Amino acid sequence: QVQLVESGGGLVQAGGSLRLSCAASGRSINRFGMGWFRQAPGKEREFLAGITVLGITYYADSVKDRFTISRDYAKNNVFLQMNSLKPEDTALYYCAATSIMGRVRTNYEYWGQGTQVTVSS
Repeated sequence: QVQLVESGGGLVQAGGSLRLSCAASGRSINRFGMGWFRQAPGKEREFLAGITVLGITYYADSVKDRFTISRDYAKNNVFLQMNSLKPEDTALYYCAATSIMGRVRTNYEYWGQGTQVTVSS
């Protein structure tokens, strides 16, 4: 079993940056692909970024030039650096772990509770 806890969310002005962290416990996530998703009120949960077991990254088109996913194998953590934030980035942000990889939400087996990001204009 894997427990995931996100942190680092908050209120930021448009154009600002935040770095989200995802701490894993229970077992090592080094053999899992990891992803970040977000969900705004009234909207579907959407894929943002993924990182494979080997550290290969991939992104949704909407964030690929602004967000960077990374992982620390030694500390069992995953990160999402978010730059040039926009009001439309306001959402609850989740990290998730998968044995399958991909951009599909249902591929991910373990989820955190989310951290709120609010971007003011």
